[in-house]
This record gives sequence, C-alpha cells and structure tokens, in this order.
Amino acid sequence: MEPRSELIARLEAKANRAFPNVIAARAFSAATLERLRELLTGQDVEDTSIVVFGSFARGEYTPGSDIDWTLLVDGRADDAHFQRALAITRILDDAKFQPPSPYGVFDNVSFSHPLLHLIGGHDDTNRNTTQRILLLLESLAVCRSEAHERVIELVLHRYVSDDRGLLFSKRNPLVPRFLLNDIIRYWRTITVDFVNKQRTKGGWALRNVKLRMSRKLLFASGMLACFSLELFGKDEQWRDEGGVDPARVVRFVRNRLRLSPLEQMCEVLLRPGISPETALQVIGAYDSFMGILADDEKRQHLSSLSLDALGTDALFKEATSLTYTFQTGLDSVFFEDEEIGMLVRRFGVF
Repeated sequence: MEPRSELIARLEAKANRAFPNVIAARAFSAATLERLRELLTGQDVEDTSIVVFGSFARGEYTPGSDIDWTLLVDGRADDAHFQRALAITRILDDAKFQPPSPYGVFDNVSFSHPLLHLIGGHDDTNRNTTQRILLLLESLAVCRSEAHERVIELVLHRYVSDDRGLLFSKRNPLVPRFLLNDIIRYWRTITVDFVNKQRTKGGWALRNVKLRMSRKLLFASGMLACFSLELFGKDEQWRDEGGVDPARVVRFVRNRLRLSPLEQMCEVLLRPGISPETALQVIGAYDSFMGILADDEKRQHLSSLSLDALGTDALFKEATSLTYTFQTGLDSVFFEDEEIGMLVRRFGVF
C-alpha cells in the first residue's frame, strides 16, 4: 500500500476539492503497515500469510480502528500454526493495537480449503461466504504474501473456470456472473445479519452508518470489479479457439482487486460521462464520514448512542445525511452512466 494514491489525487482535481480525511487515513494505514511488518517479520512460516482485513486493508485505518487479522494457512493444519497465532496476538497486544472485534468473521487461524472448495451448497455457511468475499475485496498480506496471493488466485480461478456461461457463450458483454452473484449474496447476507444483530448487540448507530457507507462501498467496488472486463478491458483479447481463456480473466480481475474499494470507485468516477458533482457527492460524503470515524469522541458517541436518542441526536442526523448524499451519488454512477446502467440492469437484477 502506497501512502499516496494517484487515482484519489486525480479525482480531487476533477471534483475541485481536497479529501483530507481520506488522504490522512490512507497515509496512516501505510505507516501502520510498515510498523506491523517490523513487528511481525518471521511470524509467518512457509505456506502461511498474516492477512489483515477491514478498514486497515482498505487504506481507511484511523486511530480508533481495530485490526482484523488472521494467519491464513494454505496447507495442512499444524499445532505450530496456532502457536504462531498466539505469538502474533501477544506482539500486537504488547504494541497496544486495538484487538479485533469478538464478533469478527475470522479466527486467528484460517484455512484455504473451505474458502476454495465450499462455494455454494449447504456447507457454504454465511461465515465462509463472508470470509471468501472479504479475502477478495479487502485483504492485505502484512509480510509474506505467497500464500495470500495463491489462495486469492485459486478462488478467482474457481469462480471463472466454473462459469460456463462466461467461458463458452458467444454473447457479449463479458461479466463473471458466478463471482458477481456471490458478491451480491454477501451484500444481502450482511444487510440481513445487521437486523439480526440489533437484537443482541449495542452500537446500532455506528454500525448503521458503517453499513450504509463503508460496507456499501465495498459491495459497489465488487460489482465494479465484475464489470471491469467491459469497463476497462475492451482492448484485451479474451478469447482463443476454445473460448474465453480463464487465466486471462483471472489475471485481469486480480489486478483490479489490487486497487482499494475507494480507488476502484474513484477510477469509475473519472469517466468522462460522470459529472464532477456526482464525484463530489460520492467521495465528498465518504470523506466527511471518514472524518467522523477519525474523531474518537464522535466515534464513541455514535457507538454508545441509545435507540431512544436517534431522532434528536445532531451527530447521528449529520451522519445519516451523509449516507443519503452518498446514495444519491451511487445512484448516478450505477443508473445514469449509460454503460454501467446497462450492466447493472442486465446482470445485477435477474
């Protein structure tokens, strides 16, 4: 992760506005990543990667954020893996990093087998689906990256090579529908689970705003990655004599996913057909949202806000207003841009 993003800088120029909170969070994320690498070098052995998720992996880390991480194992389970995970936990605790939420979807040790082989069917639980999609859309290897890269490429290859409509259909446009449907399933799952959690968990106001901002952006970026063959790959040669070459598709989509969700959105917002006003609605609202998260007092206020106070609380009203502006901008991107709108209607509805 580079501390500065060219795509974000170009969008600032298009919107004629700086996005200081987005820029600060990315720089803080990059600096924290370097610190983590110094602390954890040598803790990931062969066939493993220490992988971070969430705001840190997205380049949106703020001082109040926790670090969601796992030791990803691409091989057989061994007690040494669990001992390594304990050592990593101690190192992070000693360095005063905020521990991951007990409600997170990853354990301290995760294995590649269910992520790769349990796609669909009764054994593909909500947890497994969420782990797999987050691995694709918002994950970053801290030190050794070989296992992380290998698992991502294998999972993508599974989505592409099993998608017979993509590989053998002579019709355009090219969209990996198997992958797209799983990303849509992930989004619907977390929105349903959000309602389920309100029965047992506090912090409803903060979780509500995050769902409507960062989680929604993640979903949108996943859709854009699936549409990227059409949006950014028109000059590519996808087909050979046997049909679409899955390796080329996997390579292309993997490179798209190296961009953060925010960068993917920025690149689309740079399209000539999308107005500076729409760009400002989307990223301007997101920047203000990041400003709330970076302010520990405001963050704690939303986290502890009672349901009875939602209707009168000024900060929650401000945050909710940002979600509406953000949604208005997304509507313009996904429904008013002619090409993207066609892809959404054709592949995102039925």
